[in-house]
Amino acid sequence: MAIIVDPKTQRLNIRFRVTGYSNQFYLSSGLKDSTKNRIIVEFRWEEIQRDIALGRFDPTLKSYRFGNYQNAVVVEEKVSLDELWHKFLSFQAQHLERSTLESDYKQITKIILELSSQSLEGAPVIRDWLLAKYSYHTAHKALAAFSRCCRWGIDSCLIDFNPFEKMQLPKPKNASIENEVKAYTLEQRDLIITAFESHPKFSYYSSLIKFLFWTGCRPGEAFSLTWGDVSRQCTRISITKAYASRVRVLKGTKNNRRRVFPCSEGSKLQSLLTKIQPDSPDPKGLIFKSKSGQRVNLNILDKCWRAQDTKGYRYNGVVAELADQGMIPYLKAYSTRHTFATWAIASGESPEKVAYWIGDNMQTVLRYYCHPDVTKAECPDF
Repeated sequence: MAIIVDPKTQRLNIRFRVTGYSNQFYLSSGLKDSTKNRIIVEFRWEEIQRDIALGRFDPTLKSYRFGNYQNAVVVEEKVSLDELWHKFLSFQAQHLERSTLESDYKQITKIILELSSQSLEGAPVIRDWLLAKYSYHTAHKALAAFSRCCRWGIDSCLIDFNPFEKMQLPKPKNASIENEVKAYTLEQRDLIITAFESHPKFSYYSSLIKFLFWTGCRPGEAFSLTWGDVSRQCTRISITKAYASRVRVLKGTKNNRRRVFPCSEGSKLQSLLTKIQPDSPDPKGLIFKSKSGQRVNLNILDKCWRAQDTKGYRYNGVVAELADQGMIPYLKAYSTRHTFATWAIASGESPEKVAYWIGDNMQTVLRYYCHPDVTKAECPDF
């Protein structure tokens, strides 16, 4: 065992050897033998083992030294969980998009503020509280975020151990891909487009719906497009940015993949763009605007696609209406992307080409986009 108890002082120490070094290493913790202190020393030993495995072991042991505890039973914490979390977010903000911070960490920040205790020693209590108050998925996500934060805190010399490292929950089971990923048939797609064109309230947004179905681009990418992104003859569309509706900022595309979407001469897409293109288009002018002339966002798309609430009443959007009438199944607006990719592949286009068109990698395309009726097809005799 690397962790030993000094028979004279009854204090915990770490004794070990490292390949390549002739001397034995010895690290005194200064902590008396107890259940809590053993956990602290075990964390330190795990840190040393990790550094040895990664080839960054410090033979001087300076980076592994314990504080001057003077018979203390537990480690005196330098920062509380909320303080550490905000330091962690400040660091992350230096290299992450603002929209990523908002989507990935905003909920975790809210959860931390609700904790009755910010003590890192209360990790088991925090875990049980999360499971009692939130869904299993949210609890798993929060504990994983706390552990990442503490690992960063150790690397930044702000704390000595990660109390959440052994508190991780098994990863939640995902829904099957069959239930998770769906696309409309071409007939259903055209029915939705026709319904938008004739809708008394939402026909204004039919051009946006067509564009999403016919390009497979992400809604945020469509919201950011200007006429400067479209060639003069409307045969090329440069997709280089996206609009993050939640934080109202322009950012790079997902995965930072820039691409040019082709529109063949005489195609439906070219005809659409030619029809809505102004006589003297402003290169900075938005292609898709709200009725008030502002940039379209996810909230507007959701209202015309799914539903809207007005004066205490809930009105169905175009697709929700069709679903209520039993004419189509209800799928989220993002299904426009799945529908394009699915039928592009079903029409014979290569996965590599489709992946480029929609700004994704081929592995994702092969995994998620397939013909919606493929299970009904006959297997060829080969």
